[in-house]
Amino acid sequence: MTGAAEKRPARAGVGAARPDTGGRRLPRTLHPVAWWIWALALATAVSRTNNPLLLFLVLAVLGHVIALRRTEAPWARGFKYYLYLALTVVAIRVVFRAVFATGITPHDHYLFSLPRIPTPDWYAGIQLGGPVSLEALLSAATDGLRLACMLCCIGAANTLANPKRALRVLPGALYELGVAVTVSISVAPQLVQSVQRVARARRLRAGRNKGLKALRGIVVPVLEDALERSLRLAAAMDSRGYGRAGSATPRSRRLTGALMLLGMCGLCAGAYGLLDATAPKLLGLPALAVGSVLCLAGLRLGGRRVTRTTYRPDPWRFAEWAVASCGVLSAVLLFVNVGYNPAELNPSLYPLSWPTLPLVPAAAILLAGTAGFLAPPPSAPTPHITAPRTEEAA
Repeated sequence: MTGAAEKRPARAGVGAARPDTGGRRLPRTLHPVAWWIWALALATAVSRTNNPLLLFLVLAVLGHVIALRRTEAPWARGFKYYLYLALTVVAIRVVFRAVFATGITPHDHYLFSLPRIPTPDWYAGIQLGGPVSLEALLSAATDGLRLACMLCCIGAANTLANPKRALRVLPGALYELGVAVTVSISVAPQLVQSVQRVARARRLRAGRNKGLKALRGIVVPVLEDALERSLRLAAAMDSRGYGRAGSATPRSRRLTGALMLLGMCGLCAGAYGLLDATAPKLLGLPALAVGSVLCLAGLRLGGRRVTRTTYRPDPWRFAEWAVASCGVLSAVLLFVNVGYNPAELNPSLYPLSWPTLPLVPAAAILLAGTAGFLAPPPSAPTPHITAPRTEEAA
């Protein structure tokens, strides 16, 4: 009896012992706002520099954090496409700099010359073709790399944060816009999955057509799958009351629109006043503050017509504070200009030399990389548990 009891498999369910984590943190999904704050703060830090060493360090940090904390969801597999987009941005920036001549100085390193293309009189001031120098191409590459890093930061936020869970924290007035953005973000990963499923099915059916010949056999099933998914999504949204007008009156809707419009005008005027030193003082912080108050009032009033219920709201714990704080602190360290020479953030190409790596900005970027350790491990997909087979007694 004892031996039979020892061989009996343990049953999962009520009364089963909890798994021993060995002192590790339990897997859970981090709050999506924490990932967005971290990514936007890192993008703000990237906008401060065009040092290629720091920019490559940012890309390495993004890849490290994504490799540690991404999930198995469809939107978590799209970071490589942001990398392709980043490479395209750098290539386009370099090609445009080579085609649109900006002139070279006697100290430039001459590489080659493109044939000049005559332009009409109304196109004066812009030259097509001409000599191309190494300094011009390097300057274009570093500018494109900075924009590419900012795009990758946004891609990291889309990869790490669950867009559907982010809808819970949106104000009620922006809920419909958030649903549209969420659906549009999830379209591309779903199309990629559909193409992969159709291609796998064609291989199992010994489909030998490749290239353009196989396009017809792939496009039609993918479009059919996308149409069926759209109909299911529309039925689910209609069953949940999406798009209902609620209790809002025409007067409240007009008041909400007026507040939002005036608030956006105030924000634009305030931003212009802060950027232009010759603008009146009322167009600075006062206009920005008034615009913010009007926008918040419009969001508050517009949110009354949307009634939502939240099941198990996402918690905001120490891990969320830690991830958001390390990103914000990284951006602050690159803006305060303390402990390093600000010129090291934007090294000059004259004379042409290898850029230096400032220690404090590099440490700030590595600090943002600690989000991979501060965030809890993502939840693994729940496996399908089957009941164990019982042996028949002899």
